Amino acid sequence: MKIAIYPGSFDPVTLGHLNIIRRASNAFDKVIVCVLVNSGKSGIFTPDERVELLRRSINLENVEVDMYSGLIADYARKRNARVLVKGLRAVSDFESEVQMAIINQKLNEELDTMFFPSSQKYNYLSSTVAKELARYNANLEDVLPREIIADVRIKMEDKRGACDGK
Repeated sequence: MKIAIYPGSFDPVTLGHLNIIRRASNAFDKVIVCVLVNSGKSGIFTPDERVELLRRSINLENVEVDMYSGLIADYARKRNARVLVKGLRAVSDFESEVQMAIINQKLNEELDTMFFPSSQKYNYLSSTVAKELARYNANLEDVLPREIIADVRIKMEDKRGACDGK
């Protein structure tokens, strides 16, 4: 069975992420979308919330959602996965992702990285862009899965309230 892992912070998951997940699910027998817990990085959603948002957004039989705190190369070994899936939007993504791929392969010699270029309609999209648009109450239908738009709006409203001293 060919197992791939698509790691990321997914804070929140965007339509661009879902596009990569769908395409990877067509290329592999099983895809594990793994929310990576980074203690040095805080997001608007907790890791558990991100897992829940992903599960509500993905409806593919060969895709599961998990969470991990540690090196992705170690997680891949534990899950018998030999491929990491990474999305690329720009040349700057490529440079940093190739460096990460080399490091991951040094840590786990059986681990390769497969790059999926972003579909043109999502090339501009990132979780940061999604949060910024939500902060200003912009239309999110072309940015986020409809299943989670309300969650993102509520979270950003709470964050605005905290910043305004409410």
